[in-house]
Amino acid sequence: MRVAPAVVLSEDEHTTLTKLSKSKTTSVRLARRAKIVLLAAQGMDNAQIAAAVGVGRVQVGRWRQRYVDIGLSGIERDAPRGGRKSRVDEAKIVRLTTQTLPEGATQWSTRALAQKVGVSDTTVLRVWRKHGLKPHLVEQFKVSRDPKFIEKLEDIVGLYLNPPECALVLCCDEKSQVQALDRTQPGLPLKQGRAATMTHDYKRHGTTTLFAALNTLDGSVISCCQQRHRHEEWLRFLRQIERQTPKDKQLHLVCDNYATHKHPNVQRWLERHPRFHVHFTPTSASWLNMVERFFRDITTEQLRRGVFRSVPELVKTIEDYVALHNKNPKPFIWTAKASDILQKVIRANKHLSSKQNEALH
Repeated sequence: MRVAPAVVLSEDEHTTLTKLSKSKTTSVRLARRAKIVLLAAQGMDNAQIAAAVGVGRVQVGRWRQRYVDIGLSGIERDAPRGGRKSRVDEAKIVRLTTQTLPEGATQWSTRALAQKVGVSDTTVLRVWRKHGLKPHLVEQFKVSRDPKFIEKLEDIVGLYLNPPECALVLCCDEKSQVQALDRTQPGLPLKQGRAATMTHDYKRHGTTTLFAALNTLDGSVISCCQQRHRHEEWLRFLRQIERQTPKDKQLHLVCDNYATHKHPNVQRWLERHPRFHVHFTPTSASWLNMVERFFRDITTEQLRRGVFRSVPELVKTIEDYVALHNKNPKPFIWTAKASDILQKVIRANKHLSSKQNEALH
């Protein structure tokens, strides 16, 4: 007569199996297998364990033996099954997805590639998920060609990671052409089983420009809305910053290379106000300016789905949002080092150069 192998558990093994058998987050199968091993360690035979757990005696014997032979890894997953091996050529699917394009389209779909390879579309989807491929998505980018990129990068990241004492670092910019859009018909509200609705067409009631200065220390925002975004409006905003910041603090402003920020009148005003120090981001690198993160938040949370019947209503909404934000501001924490960013830019430039050379040849 075959005798079931004895199961002897150490204290750590017993603790681990007990947690698995009682866990509400682990799979039901693994919890049941852990319970089988625990009961086997108590000296119960396979028939008794099968009656206690509610499975067949053969299944109990299988997991008992696998734990004795392999340990915890033996019950965490099923053994490889027999039968014919898969004939799916994953390498071919990955190569076609990443290195070729279908006729008459800019990217592969699961059905188009499945027809090309001779498999099901679910098989293609499974391979894409396994290798992290998403042909339907594209991310926008632009590598800066600023000859002083390294110098400006280190300057701005240095302000974020090691801000100067007795000074404020303010990330400043304009969000221009904010439109007061009204819908042609009222939308339906959100309800169970149905999303909220909004008409695809709209009425334009004018635009405004949001000027904002984000304090990197505490996340508070100085803002104003103006009709245009010329150097006159920029000077007006600088004067507002002058009024709303402590007079004993030096001010380091992070700005992009928009022409109004470098206008001669602006330069003369800055010379007369020596506590202002302007740091320009590299060209095509507005992502270095943390106020863009605030602009993203106000766009997604307030503006994109908003309905505004006039410019004053739009301005009032923006002012209310900023006031609410400033009641409990939270700073955006910059963590990327200049050296890490620079290495990514170097890799991107090398890749772009190789692609350009291939195109030329």
